[in-house]
Amino acid sequence: MLTTFLILAQANAVVTAQWNLSVGIIMIFANLFAFIVGYFAIQNTGAGPDLPLPQLASRKKFGLPELLATASFGHILGAGIILGLSNSGLL
Repeated sequence: MLTTFLILAQANAVVTAQWNLSVGIIMIFANLFAFIVGYFAIQNTGAGPDLPLPQLASRKKFGLPELLATASFGHILGAGIILGLSNSGLL
């Protein structure tokens, strides 16, 4: 019974893509998309520490909490795209 389960589990294993340039480009574009969406979607900005980088010429502050939130969303989005493309055979 245990060997049958292990054989079935191995047969249904998900194969993911190894890291290559395509995976990196997809992750970069997913993060850029998340930064753009987060810049316009986050309403209460500037509550935490500021970034030591020049800001865009607007009244909206994009600080460390906003950067961490959008980067996290971008990595989740990128991982989903990469897994979806690799399971469909396109990556």
